[in-house]
Amino acid sequence: MSGAITCSAADLSALLGPNATAAADYICGQLGTVNNKFTDAAFAIDNTYLLFSAYLVFAMQLGFAMLCAGSVRAKNTMNIMLTNVLDAAAGGLFYYLFGYAFAFGGSSEGFIGRHNFALRDFPTLTADYSFFLYQWAFAIAAAGITSGSIAERTQFVAYLIYSSFLTGFVYPVVSHWFWSPDGWASPFRPADDRLFSTGAIDFAGSGVVHMVGGVAGLWGALIEGPRRGRFEKGGRAIALRGHSASLVVLGTFLLWFGWYGFNPGSFTKILIPYESGSNYGQWSGIGRTAVTTTLSGCTAALTTLFGKRLLSGHWNVTDVCNGLLGGFAAITAGCSVVEPWAAIVCGFMASLVLIGCNKLAELLQYDDPLEAAQLHGGCGAWGLIFVGLFAKEKYLNEVYGATPGRPYGLFMGGGGKLLGAQLVQILVVIGWVSATMGTLFFILKKLNLLRISEKDEMQGMDMTRHGGFAYIYHDNEDESHRVDHGSPFPRSATPPRV
Repeated sequence: MSGAITCSAADLSALLGPNATAAADYICGQLGTVNNKFTDAAFAIDNTYLLFSAYLVFAMQLGFAMLCAGSVRAKNTMNIMLTNVLDAAAGGLFYYLFGYAFAFGGSSEGFIGRHNFALRDFPTLTADYSFFLYQWAFAIAAAGITSGSIAERTQFVAYLIYSSFLTGFVYPVVSHWFWSPDGWASPFRPADDRLFSTGAIDFAGSGVVHMVGGVAGLWGALIEGPRRGRFEKGGRAIALRGHSASLVVLGTFLLWFGWYGFNPGSFTKILIPYESGSNYGQWSGIGRTAVTTTLSGCTAALTTLFGKRLLSGHWNVTDVCNGLLGGFAAITAGCSVVEPWAAIVCGFMASLVLIGCNKLAELLQYDDPLEAAQLHGGCGAWGLIFVGLFAKEKYLNEVYGATPGRPYGLFMGGGGKLLGAQLVQILVVIGWVSATMGTLFFILKKLNLLRISEKDEMQGMDMTRHGGFAYIYHDNEDESHRVDHGSPFPRSATPPRV
């Protein structure tokens, strides 16, 4: 704890006069006890803040589950919900055994961590169990992104394999590069050993989390191919709409709530003054981060609302929800180092990036039921570029430590070095995830472990793989698949579509 109280018995004895050594020892002892209490309180406050943030990030899994469930057809609801549970459960074990060590276990070459497997020799001087829990919540978020891209057509065993591999190896290596003090592109390296004198700035993971999940999903969906019926032979896109806009909206609000742990929580500590004895400290940065996060998401939502209205003629709530999340994904990299007005620019451009990526996906006959690759991959990449343009020098020095001559945003007068570092991050994330996850999905396809059969896809995986439908419902796509299961509606009547 900075500003620790110091006391010397010899100094006090001189002030108290002769034979005052015992009194001086007593006073110094009491001051030392008070100092220790302040230090203990600071650690307790910081760890409590981090644990609370971890709980918020973990609650995003509920948001992912609701969003995914609402975005798929009802006949695949149980399947997509089970994969979300699997992401958290399998991710927990594999991140504990391998992932955390690869990410933060310390290294000499800057590529991959080598210590703390299965949390051996843990806690350390720099990390406690709250830090592990927080990082695990981030890892399973990346896996959750990928599951949306390959929904409605993927074998269950493929989910098990890719989720374990992503959280146990692929994601941790990327997080080591950019978040560990040892990482080769980390902004926490010594000033004379940083990439372009700055390191890549990805505060809460536009690249580390969102691009990793989005690029992995991109390769999964490309290698699997589109869902049956998504595109006609002539190439015209057919909308296979999700069955519940209510679940989509519920999931979006839960994710919005959790993002206040995702972005502000990435400070990991709150009790750090920027100016001693004033009301300005890390708590101020945390508040500003929550504001920039909010403004980017809100701007993206409104831009998408009017943009899609002009393009399609409809006020579509699902598109607005995706636009909102795209704004959040974009601001995640720079939320702590930009002004609130810049966050509005970030959200506006994120919406345009998302709309453009979706148009490109249709032209290329790429099928992503949740727009995960476009939203998290495309908007995440824009978020990294945004930092290189708008990062403020003062905020960079507060968040990452004061460094004379540190490069900052190009549009803020800081030159192009930071933008260069951000572009390097985009390229290496795409390259690494493509080489690892692309190869994995290709192998799974060759082993016939990736895609389900045409019969299973047409009937729905809930019935063929999970023992029954999630709802009592009537799917207009196939009259022959109607089931009763104790429905209160007579067979001659049509139950309400879910």
